[in-house]
Amino acid sequence: MDCLFCEIIKGNIPSSKVYEDEYVYAFRDINPQAPVHILVVPKVHISSADEINAENSVYVAKIFEVIPEIAKNESLGGGYRVITNCGADACQSVKHLHFHILGGAQLIEKMG
Repeated sequence: MDCLFCEIIKGNIPSSKVYEDEYVYAFRDINPQAPVHILVVPKVHISSADEINAENSVYVAKIFEVIPEIAKNESLGGGYRVITNCGADACQSVKHLHFHILGGAQLIEKMG
């Protein structure tokens, strides 16, 4: 079996999709940390931010092009947070690059 997010992208594992195009797949987190918690992933397997390079950076650019669109569709006009974790010390739980969109309420300032 491929990684969890690769399987979700392929449709082999169900998800609550909020956005999809040829580069990007976005879905609701099953363990939300805020009223709105969406994961945005590239449709190619990139293990983490450490693996972004000239050949795959177009996927990351596309992610950041659609994040504002997703935020608008989710009524996050008051603001939102975008986070990615990279490696064990940062608690990266799935080894597929992903960005968390968190919002829908006043978020705490402290990150750790």
